[in-house]
Amino acid sequence: MAETDPKTVQDLTAVVQTLLQQMQDKFQTMSDQIIGRNILFLNTELDDMSCRIDDLEKNIADLMTQAGVEELEGENKTPAPNKS
Repeated sequence: MAETDPKTVQDLTAVVQTLLQQMQDKFQTMSDQIIGRNILFLNTELDDMSCRIDDLEKNIADLMTQAGVEELEGENKTPAPNKS
């Protein structure tokens, strides 16, 4: 037997507890890294989506202006008066 081998049940218990704690610590570290990457990815995706929505709203407003439709209070839309 090597000198580091546990000699009693208490030694074996201590070795197993240490190994389990090390495994738990590594698992927690990996879990935190994965969650951190996912949050970063989601934030990037949400920012991109927000920009796309803003662009879409601007394009819709531009199209409405070109079509002669003006937005009134709420969702009511009426054609703009003809400028003849």
